[in-house]
Amino acid sequence: MSTNEAKETTKRQVPAVTRAVAILRFLARASDPVGVNPMARELGLVPSTCMHILRVLQDEGLVEFDSHTKRYSIGIGILPLARAALQKNSFSVMIQPRLSDLSSRYGVTTIATQLAEPGQMVVIALSQSSLPFRLQVDLGSRFPPLISATGRLFAAFNNLGEDRLKSEFARLVWDHPPTYADWIAEIEMARTRGYAVDVGTYISGVTVVAVPMFDARGEMIRSLVAIGISERVSNDEIPKLARALIETRNDIEAMQITNVT
Repeated sequence: MSTNEAKETTKRQVPAVTRAVAILRFLARASDPVGVNPMARELGLVPSTCMHILRVLQDEGLVEFDSHTKRYSIGIGILPLARAALQKNSFSVMIQPRLSDLSSRYGVTTIATQLAEPGQMVVIALSQSSLPFRLQVDLGSRFPPLISATGRLFAAFNNLGEDRLKSEFARLVWDHPPTYADWIAEIEMARTRGYAVDVGTYISGVTVVAVPMFDARGEMIRSLVAIGISERVSNDEIPKLARALIETRNDIEAMQITNVT
């Protein structure tokens, strides 16, 4: 087999697998169970094809079917797969104790996120604050990559283009939405200082501080994030939190380089 033939074989799509993955991602994003016809319409599938794939996924425990409503939802069978992926993620293992240390020192919830699929950032490690009042964040939580402080970094360090920024900004949901001009200015500020801050725009009364992590091409694929109640995270505390996150990021990157070499 020639090199070109090998590349073609490697890139050759398997439609059934692609459709099954699209269905799982769709159900994971859906806030409520969904019927076959609306799902097929949204994904551009023939309803009968969608039904056959759903039945296989149901047999494997990856989706659940409500016989009364005739609707499907993501199944708990996905949990062991997700748990195994997180446990085998070396980055998650390395970052976890450092997140716990940051939470203890600053009284904030700390998380690590990773770009896991188009249009989604996923929480892959977290440490909750020990304070009586704290924010609820779960492993596996997902959100648009352009939202909040992480979103400003994602826009700052990835070449997205103005058209994409405008179209995706229009779909973002905030408690106190910034104007597009203000958002762009905050993106530029994040690029200049190397970290981003969201004070009450994404979630009212909540301050979010984030720093980026990059892949070998220099694109941002992860973030380290500190989340706290704005009344407890003063303007003086924000730069301290940012420096602590940056130091943690640098330590992890140094460890990864050491492990590779």
